[in-house]
Amino acid sequence: MANETGWKPKLRKGLYITLGVVVLAIVVTFLVFNITYSEGNRAGVLMKFSKKGYVFKTYEGELNIGGVGNVSGTAQMNQVWLFSVKDQAVADTLMNMEGKKVALHYRQIIKNLLWQGETDYFVDGVKVIGQ
Repeated sequence: MANETGWKPKLRKGLYITLGVVVLAIVVTFLVFNITYSEGNRAGVLMKFSKKGYVFKTYEGELNIGGVGNVSGTAQMNQVWLFSVKDQAVADTLMNMEGKKVALHYRQIIKNLLWQGETDYFVDGVKVIGQ
């Protein structure tokens, strides 16, 4: 091919640049919404677990992980940890555990999508403590 001039090479170059930007945007979006920032366990009493939302129904829960000021004879402020659940099997298990002491395995992502849940913490495992 000889040295091309005119609008075809410019169109081809513009197409490659656009395709590169789209691929880069998809990769960045995937990383932001799927990479695990932290992972661990939290234990406490499951206070609330429900399916909620107007358009996107998500599973949301509250875990009472204890208090601050564990000196006897003083008032304690409970600390409540909010979490979401994507896995139907985990949600079914948690649905019947309100009021029980549980250990929850979670992973925290950088940012969640609207249909994933209200929090950045996603529980993917549950174990009852003390039974």
